[in-house]
Amino acid sequence: MTISNPIRILIGLILGLLLGIIYSSTNNEFMTFLPGFVTPIGVLWVNAIRMIVIPLLMALLITSIVGRGASVEVAQLGGKTISLFLLLVFFSAMFAYTTVPPLLGFINIDPSASASLIESTDYDTIGINELPTLSDWLVSLIPTNPFAAAVDEAILPLLIFTGLFSMALLRIEKKEREHIVAFFGAIKSSMFVLIGWVMLLAPIGIFALVFPLAANLGISAITMLGSFIVIVCSLISVLMMLLYPLVVTLTDIPLIKFTKTIAPAQAIGFCTRSSLASLPATYAAAAGLGIPEKVTGIVFPFAVTLFKYASPLARTAGTYFVAFLFGIDLSVLELLAIALAIGLLSFYSPGIPSGGLLIMTPVYLSFDLPVEGIGILIAIDLIVDMFLTMANVTANIASSALLAKRF
Repeated sequence: MTISNPIRILIGLILGLLLGIIYSSTNNEFMTFLPGFVTPIGVLWVNAIRMIVIPLLMALLITSIVGRGASVEVAQLGGKTISLFLLLVFFSAMFAYTTVPPLLGFINIDPSASASLIESTDYDTIGINELPTLSDWLVSLIPTNPFAAAVDEAILPLLIFTGLFSMALLRIEKKEREHIVAFFGAIKSSMFVLIGWVMLLAPIGIFALVFPLAANLGISAITMLGSFIVIVCSLISVLMMLLYPLVVTLTDIPLIKFTKTIAPAQAIGFCTRSSLASLPATYAAAAGLGIPEKVTGIVFPFAVTLFKYASPLARTAGTYFVAFLFGIDLSVLELLAIALAIGLLSFYSPGIPSGGLLIMTPVYLSFDLPVEGIGILIAIDLIVDMFLTMANVTANIASSALLAKRF
């Protein structure tokens, strides 16, 4: 009996979690080398994924735009893509606005524990100074050196250059254009072969990523922060699951096929906490669902750089929790304004660790919330971000399925 790759990946994930928890509980001094031994394997596997991303993105975008041969058609798909992203982000923000405040009431705030937690937060470690200004971010969108942008993995500037390059190709002689398109078409095909090889190693890679994490965390006691983590991760899971009936209802994709096909991409997103690192598996899932490359070649580059479906929910919930923790009462209108502001800010995410949290600084300042509360959220962001990325990867695939049906 042959075990399918999604099942093998699930087995790797479960084994990594179970063995990591067992390791953390035994405290065997003769086994302390295990996390350090396993970690490089996971890093190597993630690096193998990341080396595919840049050439795959560029090749897909160029062949999708130039292959269509009609800039108006590409613009229409791009416009519908952005519109769908805005709609889903708004829904995520409103979901947070309506569900989080009542649930926070179930968390018992111990004044002494709260005071200790607040005092332990070092404002200087939050990294506010690392956050680029909006003007700096806008200037960086046009890369002075596309090759440097590729090396730095500055995806959005690189995609802007690639899009402009593709539009320019439509203006040159057909014979010259066909040579370039054939070249990038060959790159695209080669990258998909590499994706197949990397995915065969996914069970090992995911085990190597999850085991050290579980070994270090162990089974944490349910605390004030633990209760918040459970609430947020549960809500993110619900928000993600709402996409399933949406896809099944509005497309011809059966529920079982959708669930099974996207599982590997979800698992990789969960373990790597990176939509970008999940991109090869995301493309593979879309192909398995029969979504044409002419759609995914346009939608996914936008999705991994701009669209963060679950971020408004997670970041709004975090902001509400900080206000709750510091004893700050927010009016209904303030709660709504915070949700909408964070929803809009989710499209701007600097490429630094916890950048999605740091962009909330202007919101905190606007509503007189303690900025040091962001430090608390950064401390617990590891677990939340795993669920967050899994939901975002799911939304990327769901969006491409919906757009393929309508375009």
